[in-house]
Amino acid sequence: MSEIVIASKNVSKHFGEGEAQVHALREVDLDINIGDFAAIVGPSGSGKTTLLNILCGLDKVSSGDIQVSGRSLQDMSGSELAKFRREHIGLVFQAYNLIPVLTVMENIEYVMLLQNVPVAERKERVEKFLTEVGLEGKGNRFPVELSGGQQQRVAIARAMVSHPDIILADEPTANLDSETGVLLLDMMRKFNEEFQMTFVFSTHDPQIMERAKRMVTLTDGHIVSDEIK
Repeated sequence: MSEIVIASKNVSKHFGEGEAQVHALREVDLDINIGDFAAIVGPSGSGKTTLLNILCGLDKVSSGDIQVSGRSLQDMSGSELAKFRREHIGLVFQAYNLIPVLTVMENIEYVMLLQNVPVAERKERVEKFLTEVGLEGKGNRFPVELSGGQQQRVAIARAMVSHPDIILADEPTANLDSETGVLLLDMMRKFNEEFQMTFVFSTHDPQIMERAKRMVTLTDGHIVSDEIK
């Protein structure tokens, strides 16, 4: 039996009050297993990004429970959630979210710095991941000196380098051309297969859907299908 890394139980999320209230998620049950390479898909407004934000604690549920690595996110304060994310969850965003005043190497090692990982180990891990994502020799460059695809490679390396329990990616290919997107997806699929890294994507990109091993479809805040491919 697969080990569960995220358990979502009867999760609902609404925004606003009264007649203006919007139900983004309705009683969602979803377990993510170690080694999943899963895509959360559905039309605009179906609740994909809301669900991803709730799975990592960037947003709070209105009702229900989210557990990550056996810990309930609802029981944590804001500072506890931030620390928990640093130690257990890697995040990749469509806008890259790199720190412009830091070099590539400094961006990748930033989370490990907050985790108090020793300098020598940080350097070794960063150099390894720079090679893995095809950016060897570019550690001293700044984000503005990189192409969009290269910046997303840095973001992916930053998400993976601290060995998180799960990596959540919100539309990671949205700002990339199709060729670059395919290269990055194939790279992430390689990490998934070789190192059992767990990935969950929120997406409408057919290229991600094609490569996903599992597809969870949302409509109007409900899971309408959960397919293992």
